[in-house]
Amino acid sequence: MEEITTRIIPALLITSAAGLATTIGSVLGLLSKKPSPRFLSGALGFSAGVMLMVSFLELLPQGIAKIGFGNAQLGFFGGILTFFFIDYLIPHEFAGHVDHSSQIDNRRIYRTGILLAVGIGIHNFPEGMATFFGSLVDLRLGMAIAVAIALHNIPEGLAVSIPIYAATGSRRKAFIWSFLSGIAEPMGAILSILFLYNFMTPAFLGWLLVVAAGIMVFVCIDELIPISRSLGEEHIPILTVILGMAVMALSLGMLK
Repeated sequence: MEEITTRIIPALLITSAAGLATTIGSVLGLLSKKPSPRFLSGALGFSAGVMLMVSFLELLPQGIAKIGFGNAQLGFFGGILTFFFIDYLIPHEFAGHVDHSSQIDNRRIYRTGILLAVGIGIHNFPEGMATFFGSLVDLRLGMAIAVAIALHNIPEGLAVSIPIYAATGSRRKAFIWSFLSGIAEPMGAILSILFLYNFMTPAFLGWLLVVAAGIMVFVCIDELIPISRSLGEEHIPILTVILGMAVMALSLGMLK
């Protein structure tokens, strides 16, 4: 009982706070009116930059440290191929549904938001596990990990809510999907408690991290950046991708 109150509950609360930071980004995205193509293009580009840096500066290096370079590459490209097949199996019914006045293909943008929510949810599972086990070892370490995760969960929540809101006009749907993508993080912690608490190894966590990195890179390259460019804003996508990468690199550097 003492272990539950002094270690497990604080670790679970820290993990939950980091994961639900996605709702902050969701609210920020929903405070405005229906996003313009320019705003949507910039938000998607910025979020792609953030998540690329998270994948290459955090998830992949941590995985390499735990399971070695070769295994990490297998897991990384395995994650890419896994999500490729998920993407391939989802029907593409976009023709004839383009809003020419805004140059936004609503079905494609809605699908992008859903895929992104799924990808974020999948990669939030191992992040939740990492935060939870870090907090069990040292609450200060767990809080440092949680702050880093919360910083990139805010734009991730923005990235999920904006395309869904733009495609459907429903703030409720946009918020729910953003919330679900974030709740996967405390669910990862709960899963750890129920099934993995006595069996979790650094190697297993490393595999989860590199697979998640592959999934996130695929979503950025196949969905976020192409959709951002398709909105007719020539230079905004590349500029906001770079800005997102710079902001994430700066925030990670400040926490080192």
